[in-house]
Amino acid sequence: MNYYSTNHKAPTATLEKAVIKGLAEDKGLYMPERIKPLPQEFFDNIENLSFQEIAYAVADCFFGEDVDADSLKHIVYDTLQFDCPVVKVTDNIYTLELFHGPTLAFKDVGARFMARLLQYFLRKEKEAGCCCADDNSEVNVLVATSGDTGSAVANGFLGVDGIHVYVLYPKGKVSPIQECQFTTLGQNITAIEIDGVFDDCQALVKSAFMDSELNAAMKLTSANSINVARFLPQAFYYFNAYARMKRLGLADNLVMCVPSGNFGNICSALFGKRMGLPVKRFVAANNANDIFYNYLQTGEYHPKASVQTIANAMDVGDPSNFARIYELYKADHAAVCADISGATYKDAEIAETMKACYNTTGYVLDPHGACGYQALSDLLQPGEIGVFCETAHPAKFKETVDNILSTDIEIPARLLAFMEGKKCSVPLPKDYETFRTFLLKEKA
Repeated sequence: MNYYSTNHKAPTATLEKAVIKGLAEDKGLYMPERIKPLPQEFFDNIENLSFQEIAYAVADCFFGEDVDADSLKHIVYDTLQFDCPVVKVTDNIYTLELFHGPTLAFKDVGARFMARLLQYFLRKEKEAGCCCADDNSEVNVLVATSGDTGSAVANGFLGVDGIHVYVLYPKGKVSPIQECQFTTLGQNITAIEIDGVFDDCQALVKSAFMDSELNAAMKLTSANSINVARFLPQAFYYFNAYARMKRLGLADNLVMCVPSGNFGNICSALFGKRMGLPVKRFVAANNANDIFYNYLQTGEYHPKASVQTIANAMDVGDPSNFARIYELYKADHAAVCADISGATYKDAEIAETMKACYNTTGYVLDPHGACGYQALSDLLQPGEIGVFCETAHPAKFKETVDNILSTDIEIPARLLAFMEGKKCSVPLPKDYETFRTFLLKEKA
């Protein structure tokens, strides 16, 4: 299957090129030329399938033309070595816990899947004699993070031969545990601490992709949701959630709510809907960074500088994947609004939601999941059942959660292991020339 750019000014690309390059030559994001629907019999029997079986069927629609069946099945099954349960919170609201992967965040699936798919294509290149054994044969992954992306990508690619990862993160704007998860690893992972906000990190990554001299010196790709191999596998979650709700007899009138920052996660869910996923509608829950919410209200998209919140992984002022949503709906604002509702919450409202939910149900929300829970509480209609994504384990935001709930939540062993490591990061200003010089010196 070929992939085209959302800016429509670059040549179409194979899946291999889309994965290895990350961003199209015209700065657009790659989109598949078509979205294959799944057959009705798949949905008729979905509740009887395992997470891996469901994910393989979905992955085959996206990648089956370009990856042989045995390899694709191995990639999917190797990626999904954990489960994502649905947990009842109230009578009509359930949560899909996406934090059971290696870094306890939903991005583990996309990051590990991309790492394995990239390995597959690099191995094919070497077998075909396309790669010379020189410095430029190494793929350099650039990833900007507002929190969980960096840790998921760093751990997904850790120790992978032929790939070096550079994680750019905003100084002082990720939680201490999140920071530990990508600054203590070493090996093929380099953490770069940018004196700015997430949008500055993302701008540096995008500028690097457009730099012809830099690309001649280094083979670059992105592991942000810019990359099709990072965001598309997240669709697995929503098919699995539907299957679990169907087992409970609660799949009719199903509304799914996704806490949203860069909009890769909800974008994958919308692709799932185009493939036939029987979800009535979706809700995009924002923190105070309300750019998409305002678009839904007005039909106008006005990016702006991000503001720092306690739901820091959603602190994005110009979400990249808006371009994919805009393309998916052919710029039809009414069509977007028919499938997606929006909500936005400031820090005080998030904190109040966390306290109210904990006091009435005993369920501990992290700040991002709190946005999703509150959005369903506010927007569900009579007869609807809601499922919101709990995107990261609350212990990743322990100080914030404990302060709000007056608790001392236990830190899982795998997080404690990260905290025992020694921080090693490279401090840089948000200036592109400084960043560019650093990368060139790295590969000199």
